[in-house]
Amino acid sequence: MNLSLSDEQVFLREAARGALSRFKTLEAAREALDGDEQALPDLWPTACEAGWPGLLIGEEHGGAGLDAFDAMLVLGECGRVIAGVPLLGHLPATAILDAASMAPMLDELATGEKRAAYLPVSPPGDVVTGWTVDPRSGIERPGAPAASGSGESVTVSGTLAFVPDAPGADVLVGVALLGGKPVGVAIEAGAQGVSVEAVERYDATRSLGHVKLENAPATVLDTPEEILAAAWYLAQALIAAESLGSVETALDVSVAYAKERFTFGRAIGSYQAVKHSLTEVLRELENGRSLLYYAGWARHGAPGEFPLAASAARSVAGRALDDAARTMISVHGGIGATWEHDAPLYFRRAQLSRRLLGGTGGASDRVAGELIAQA
Repeated sequence: MNLSLSDEQVFLREAARGALSRFKTLEAAREALDGDEQALPDLWPTACEAGWPGLLIGEEHGGAGLDAFDAMLVLGECGRVIAGVPLLGHLPATAILDAASMAPMLDELATGEKRAAYLPVSPPGDVVTGWTVDPRSGIERPGAPAASGSGESVTVSGTLAFVPDAPGADVLVGVALLGGKPVGVAIEAGAQGVSVEAVERYDATRSLGHVKLENAPATVLDTPEEILAAAWYLAQALIAAESLGSVETALDVSVAYAKERFTFGRAIGSYQAVKHSLTEVLRELENGRSLLYYAGWARHGAPGEFPLAASAARSVAGRALDDAARTMISVHGGIGATWEHDAPLYFRRAQLSRRLLGGTGGASDRVAGELIAQA
């Protein structure tokens, strides 16, 4: 196993960084929080130009035919500058559709002509034994949407809260229970019985929506249960990659400030309290990166280990971003907590990201469950 980046992967990462550097995403995020949501740039055309919508779609359908490892590199660059590129919802959805060989639909999704959103349904675990979705409020997880009918066309009813990138999506892809068994479903976002309510976000750069399905017509996908479960863990790995990208920036900015800010004739970075806090963020970053790279390899290299690897990466990355954002504010002192600095933007991203898609707590529970089962 060699987890070193290939020349092509390094080029993909650098190209993504260069493409995103053309936009002032942090300034736009601040303006959006001040009430001007039109300030957020539309990054989807840039993503389409770079071929990101087709990262996980096979070449026979016009995609790049790459794997989760490569998608993580792009999401990491998005996280570095808190760029609102709607890939967290799109990529897991295309992974399910690609496994089902939905040719006509995949051709449009690969080019970005249409955009998909993944309806996140968590597979059973040792704590929650059924297929469940995130609650709109409270901590009890509702059951997955229910499907009724027979054949390839069914209707689906249910509610999914805080779905990443649902507003503006053309097709919704996820899991529904048909006769008590999970099946993959694809639903046109504009179909009768489908409503998507855009959510006012704590982090203005994150597109979220509450999706309500009332006997919405759906196409049943020819995908095994393992593929449907893997899409959930793929989403965990992608949000972990995005979080670690934000950690990198938070750490770089904090270290640079600690070197140039002097007090009592010494750089503040020479004080143990500052040094130790930054070193701890670096440790969490390196730990998370190692777990993330292993998860990227495991998706196809060791599918049986992918759930544990992706959950571990998500758990560590969520805590790392929370610590990095808090440390960023602390190192910068008073200015770090004001609108004059970018630190509050990373703090907001940390607090929202660690609660989406089952949350870092859910990922930690799955790690514990997997390890206990193995023991």
